[in-house]
Amino acid sequence: MLAYVVRRVLYAIPILIGVNLLTFALFFVVNTPDDMARIHLGAKHVTPEAIVRWKADHGYDKPLFFNGTATGPARLTDTLFVEKSLGLFAFEFGQADDGRDIGREISIRMWPSLAIALPTFLVGLLVYVSLALILVFFRATYLDLAGVILCIVLMSISGLFYVIGGQYLLGKLWHLVPISGYAPGLEGLKFMLLPVLVGVVASLGDSSRFYRTLFLEEIHRDYVRTARAKGLPERLVLFRHVLGNAMIPILTGVVVVIPRLFLGSLIIESFFGIPGLGSYTIDAIQAQDFAIVRSMVFLGSVLYILGLLLTDLSYTLVDPRVRLE
Repeated sequence: MLAYVVRRVLYAIPILIGVNLLTFALFFVVNTPDDMARIHLGAKHVTPEAIVRWKADHGYDKPLFFNGTATGPARLTDTLFVEKSLGLFAFEFGQADDGRDIGREISIRMWPSLAIALPTFLVGLLVYVSLALILVFFRATYLDLAGVILCIVLMSISGLFYVIGGQYLLGKLWHLVPISGYAPGLEGLKFMLLPVLVGVVASLGDSSRFYRTLFLEEIHRDYVRTARAKGLPERLVLFRHVLGNAMIPILTGVVVVIPRLFLGSLIIESFFGIPGLGSYTIDAIQAQDFAIVRSMVFLGSVLYILGLLLTDLSYTLVDPRVRLE
């Protein structure tokens, strides 16, 4: 088991290095600091002197990989790659264009994102899997047909409809929950209900249909026929055998959600006024703050790789054959 974990961690290191290099190339080679300066300054204020001054003020006036004007080790360390990219491995994100520390902002804003994304993920997974199992239990009946039609209808509706419709119906018309806002602690529960509900309903159609397809594939396996031949009721066959053997594809789909738990939902946080990392990223893109965008891209890559690692480890719990291989 330990060798398996070490091997997976070693696999993740070169991937993370490659992502870091690619991110650096996109932000400093394809989109050079001169281009960043022109975007910030605007067409009316772009002059060679203004570009030089902007790069010096924001720390973009150094060479990419090699500083020929420096001496000793500073030739390699006093570069954009070391200061803007290599420090990300130590989670040193630096400062935003407005002077605020990015690492501190991330540590503060990750909690509102988790407060919304984690309940949405857990409640949604429970609802999606349960609904899919119910549809499979009543397969080839009118209830199954109605459930599939409902899933297709929900899939065909834009996520913005659920956001705006939920705000209008539950917040403005019925006054059950606030339309937007956030508060820490127990006072924030009233602000969490609507975003969590919208997040669950928005993914109800595609997720339930996906899990239903997984379970339908499993019920035709030999082990299911064996369980039925032993006289087990259909309920136990579905909830014990089929669900247990479908955990690997379920875990594979779960890994995509892990970065979102920390980085937040861009749409949900923006529309509900939640000061999380999703809205932080949107504000940085609108303000063209490349330091924040670069940090969030790298952080998302780290979380996704971590999710892949956790998924591989969880495979060993639900399927011992993976560990033995």
